Amino acid sequence: MPIVKCPNCGKGTEYEGNEFRPFCSERCRLLDFGAWADEQYSLPVEGSDLSEEDIEEIERSLEEKTKE
Repeated sequence: MPIVKCPNCGKGTEYEGNEFRPFCSERCRLLDFGAWADEQYSLPVEGSDLSEEDIEEIERSLEEKTKE
């Protein structure tokens, strides 16, 4: 049977027949779920800061739409 490392603690555990896979135990599974629920896992986001010109153009567009 293949042995995999638990993504939480790194302990080697059998993959097949393990009800908590890929984790080694229910504890590691719950710790991982808690981290996910607390939003500790996230991808970096590139910020797209708007320039003053962009903001003015958006405001003009909104004003034109409200006039119609």
